[in-house]
Amino acid sequence: MKKLIFTLTATILLAGGIFTSCNTAAEKVDNAKDKSIKADEDFNTAKEEYLADVENFRRETDAKIEANKQMIADFTVKIASAKKDAKAYYTEQIAVLEQKNTAMKQKLDEYEVTGKDNWDTFKEEFSRDMNDLGVAFKNFTIKNE
Repeated sequence: MKKLIFTLTATILLAGGIFTSCNTAAEKVDNAKDKSIKADEDFNTAKEEYLADVENFRRETDAKIEANKQMIADFTVKIASAKKDAKAYYTEQIAVLEQKNTAMKQKLDEYEVTGKDNWDTFKEEFSRDMNDLGVAFKNFTIKNE
């Protein structure tokens, strides 16, 4: 008799546990909708952050390019009083720097927002090229001081 009561009690408890732990179809749909909404919010947040990063990078880079243009103008003024041979050399070097600066501006302007992976690659390469250009400007300045 004790065995029967124990088995019956265990079966009832097990059945009750199974029924209370199972989600209904409506609950599953609600959970799926909640997860979908959360995923959409996460995606939109990531996209906004990505676009803000692109815009911020463009502003910073435009400022660097404008600073480079100002340095070119300053160099041009400085070499105006240089000797003829030195002036020709410096004019040629300034033209090279100006061409590189213009190419960087054009490369930045032509970049189209296509995706985070492409952006990360572009940003890395562009930053490296801008750093190289900055070194070229610095080296040119050091030679003339």
